[in-house]
Amino acid sequence: MLIPVRLLKTSSVPFCFAVAVFLVSSLHAEEKKEKPVDAPKGEVIELFDGKSLKNWKVTDFGGEGTVLVKDGQLILEPGDPITGVHWVGKELPKVNYEISFDAQRVDGNDFFCALTFPVKEKLCSLILGGWGGSLIGLSNINDFDASENESTDYYSFDNEKWYKIRLRVDEKFIQAWIDETRIAKIDHTENRISIRIEMELSKPLGLASFQTKGAIKNLKMTKLKAEAKKKE
Repeated sequence: MLIPVRLLKTSSVPFCFAVAVFLVSSLHAEEKKEKPVDAPKGEVIELFDGKSLKNWKVTDFGGEGTVLVKDGQLILEPGDPITGVHWVGKELPKVNYEISFDAQRVDGNDFFCALTFPVKEKLCSLILGGWGGSLIGLSNINDFDASENESTDYYSFDNEKWYKIRLRVDEKFIQAWIDETRIAKIDHTENRISIRIEMELSKPLGLASFQTKGAIKNLKMTKLKAEAKKKE
């Protein structure tokens, strides 16, 4: 399952992990100082109306928590272990698109958002806040999940704070941003893309949280125009 590797319960491991997260985050910040790719211009598909679960269905993970729509937000209550929804509306683009939304970890310390999305005829998941709350990455790349592939990174999330998320899939790359920081860029033509078996229930497009209360709003998809496809 999409269950983060847990830290060993020793006095030194948490300290070492904290130091590692700090160092990786610092290097990450230095490496990612670049002008962000502009938001795309094109046909916009509103994926969530902020009022109902229209075009969505609660995913039967088993042990899932309650899914609510309140104050324009899609709220995923903690599950045992996973709560989520998946798309049951009209067929959506599988490539040359960008998904954007605001996400918040309301409470908890694990991933508050796992976005499962199409990459042509394959699927992949963007993980936000796994492994004790800071792991980010794509799952799976070359059969390795978000905790152990080249997209693996760490990000310090605060509870009850909104983050702007963008996920772009074009003919060559999968890219993702948190606010204006690019957190992933993977060439899907040169790497094997897949998902963990549990996320099969989230296809063709899904959102999920792990033992954590998450909230999503302003969820939309933009079809990329020809000029946008050429940008990296």
